[in-house]
Amino acid sequence: MSKNGQPLKDALRSVFAIGTIVIALVIGFVIFKFIMGNPINFEGGNPKGQPLPGNYLGVIYKGGYIVPLLISLILILFTFAIERAITLAKAKGKGGINVFVSNIQNYLAKDQLDQAIVACDKQKGSLANVMRSGLNKYKALKDDETLEKEQKVLSLQKELEEATALELPMLSRNLVILSTIASISVLIGLIGTVLGMIRAFAALASAGSPDALALATGISEALINTAFGISGSTIAIILFNYFTTRIDSLTFKMDEANFSLLQTFNTKIKR
Repeated sequence: MSKNGQPLKDALRSVFAIGTIVIALVIGFVIFKFIMGNPINFEGGNPKGQPLPGNYLGVIYKGGYIVPLLISLILILFTFAIERAITLAKAKGKGGINVFVSNIQNYLAKDQLDQAIVACDKQKGSLANVMRSGLNKYKALKDDETLEKEQKVLSLQKELEEATALELPMLSRNLVILSTIASISVLIGLIGTVLGMIRAFAALASAGSPDALALATGISEALINTAFGISGSTIAIILFNYFTTRIDSLTFKMDEANFSLLQTFNTKIKR
């Protein structure tokens, strides 16, 4: 990844993240109000009444106004999961990473730097970008007579570190959103449950006499929020761990390829 145009790319990614969150909130409210809250889902066509038997849209609607927030969190979760999947697929490159690293190591062993650079251009992705930067630096330092061997090795190491530092933020970008959803989804669901329980007991108290059916209905509606919250948190944790594992694997391959390049350079450079 080039440093040129990086601020613009970062700004566009920030706009995408903010825009996605805002749009998800709007869509969540629309789904809650006009689809789940559609009068055809309720007895007598009245959303304030009881949902029709077996009508889950109406049942979920009775969970209250915390429900659209939880729907929005799930929409945000899946949107960024898709974005991360696409980004990591691009970062991986066109071919298998293990095959690519093995080919680079073979080219280095034979001192075929130009072929190695061509392989990077074909592979593309984050690992190939790092290797291309290192190989270009390798070629520049190889015939440099003004530097000592130790200086050349340090210069190549610095180049690889800088190239890797440019790629890593792109790999982990937006993962904080997934981890945040994993943490707050359950809490928001519990808030909705507590509010629903308060409403249920308040309605029971105002009725003046115990009404087991009304209490059971109120508790059922309140627990909808908990179910949504737990579901969202569970999915977010699974996705976060999945993407983190993929990033760790790619980072390990970067370190392996960087080490091979440095070792080869250190062995072949006499001065």
